Amino acid sequence: MMKKRILIEGNLHEVGYRPFLLGLAEALEIERLFADNIHIINGKQAVEVLIDADDDKVEALLNAIKERRPENARVDEVRVEDYRGHVMRTESYYRYLTAMQLAKIATYGGRMLDKQDMTLEKQDRMLEKQDRMLEKQDETLKEIRGVKEEVASISSKLDKTNELLESRFERLEQEIERVKRALIKAGIDIP
Repeated sequence: MMKKRILIEGNLHEVGYRPFLLGLAEALEIERLFADNIHIINGKQAVEVLIDADDDKVEALLNAIKERRPENARVDEVRVEDYRGHVMRTESYYRYLTAMQLAKIATYGGRMLDKQDMTLEKQDRMLEKQDRMLEKQDETLKEIRGVKEEVASISSKLDKTNELLESRFERLEQEIERVKRALIKAGIDIP
């Protein structure tokens, strides 16, 4: 039996690396394994893996870590050192990891709900602005209708004025014709 601490550096957080390691441990039938995200010097991402297993299983896990990874993960460096502490059973780690992932889901779900609430508030403000715009549009339409009625009234008055003027011009023309005839009858020459 061999106990090791494996420190893996790279892009390893939020990419499913720990569930990936758990899957490897299950496939290799490793009875004791623990893995956790840590930050090391200069803020680099790392995963610390503790393993207590037969030598061949430890070697198989190390080879898998070096050769395989989740799609969005990047492994920059793998360091291995002896370890003397306790390593939890793999099935206990499974429960621990599940609880941690559920907590993460709850956190992200809460953030999503907050963002959704913010989005709904923005939509409400936009709807209020649209309502105000529609009210202004209704006021504008009301004014346009009033102007249209005024224009119709003025147009009607203009039509009546035109009829009246035409009637007067016609009478004036008739009177001018009578005056011309009377002047001609009286012997006055009209050019």
